[in-house]
Amino acid sequence: MATLLFGTVSPKSGVLPIRCGGEEEPKSSNNNGYSLGVRPPRPRRIILVRHGESEGNVDESAYTRIADPRIGLTEKGMKEAEECGKNIRKMIDGDGVEDWSVYFYVSPYKRTRQTLQHLATSFHRRRIAGMREEPRLREQDFGNFQDREKMRVEKAVRMLYGRFFYRFPNGESAADVYDRITGFRETLKSDIDVGRFQPPGQRNPNMNLVLVSHGLTLRVFLMRWYKWTVDQYEGLNNLGNGKMLVMEKGFGGRYTLLLHHTEKELRKFGLTDEMLIDQEWQKHAKIGELNYDCAMMNSFFTHFDDQCTVT
Repeated sequence: MATLLFGTVSPKSGVLPIRCGGEEEPKSSNNNGYSLGVRPPRPRRIILVRHGESEGNVDESAYTRIADPRIGLTEKGMKEAEECGKNIRKMIDGDGVEDWSVYFYVSPYKRTRQTLQHLATSFHRRRIAGMREEPRLREQDFGNFQDREKMRVEKAVRMLYGRFFYRFPNGESAADVYDRITGFRETLKSDIDVGRFQPPGQRNPNMNLVLVSHGLTLRVFLMRWYKWTVDQYEGLNNLGNGKMLVMEKGFGGRYTLLLHHTEKELRKFGLTDEMLIDQEWQKHAKIGELNYDCAMMNSFFTHFDDQCTVT
């Protein structure tokens, strides 16, 4: 629902289609045992998990003496991770299918790897199709060892400057994270399109992908996937430690947050009316389909009356 892309003329309306949130039509591939034109089934879910409570979450001074990638979980954080794993297992068991599997992507930071280790105790080996350590899922870089007082000032300045564009000295902005997440998203979509999560030729629709990462990184991932605007991103709230957001495959093959989560839950996370309308559309739309009735159009282009068209 973010970037407005103008394409070819619609044969139905004769106006330029508006591409709001959504996914591109995957390309045919003959990789991994699939013939051209026959695509493997998409994973049933993409589950986003924030790491459990870390030493840095309870004591910010930890960042002054421990490198951010080496910050580990607290005892509470380990329990949160185990509870998250149980919740994921309960959700999958509720599908009532026998051939399900999970595949993990994890940030290389200590707290995320520990989260995955504790989360995965809910799954037998035969249920785990694989895992990949993915550096592009790492935390926003705040600039090596942190000076506690300077960081408080920097975070206050960030709120004045804007949470998305403010770059920490010797570190990253959320916009920088967006750039690397864009690369990861393309890798993930390629993995999905060629069926990299299961043996060659196998067509199991009950694969569940789990991304174990960090709060800001996961918000940026959602922003990039659904093409949310900067303003929409800045209105989002952080996930709690050890909590998850579930992108579930809708009736047309796209992923939506509105199958697993309620509208109330998503509003608490920060989704606006426009974003919720788009999620409802994602629930029913087909892959490669454009949204010709984009809610963002009327709010962005103030010269429109009651129609969402471009002439």
